[in-house]
Amino acid sequence: MSGPVTMALGPFLFRAHGFGYTDVSRKLDTTWAEIETAGRMNALQWTGPRSEVVTINGVLFPAEWGGESTLGGVRLAAKNGLPLMLANRSGQIFGMQAIQGVEDDKAFMNRLGQAGRISYSIKVRQIGSGFSLLSLLGII
Repeated sequence: MSGPVTMALGPFLFRAHGFGYTDVSRKLDTTWAEIETAGRMNALQWTGPRSEVVTINGVLFPAEWGGESTLGGVRLAAKNGLPLMLANRSGQIFGMQAIQGVEDDKAFMNRLGQAGRISYSIKVRQIGSGFSLLSLLGII
């Protein structure tokens, strides 16, 4: 038994056992333009969000729980530039994501050269929606 699905990146399901994860971090980058003013401190004007990056870290134990083929599928999707939807079990949808990178570290090799433990990191970045409230209003 692999346990309940806790998060999904497109067709790749993260579970309690098998293809699971240990932690998720999010980084939102927003920009503020500095506007020079006379006689006082420069003003700041918010110009909008620039990017949001989610990093998913995990550890696989392929001999006991599997998951190595799923990590290979994520790597293949990244190589082919396939955008994927990211969502978690609580129903929060993070939108379409571009896989920015996949790293893995294999350890505890057996006599056949297979890893007993694989730690990995997947970095995804949200793809812009193509429109915003400002574009709908004709401002940009």
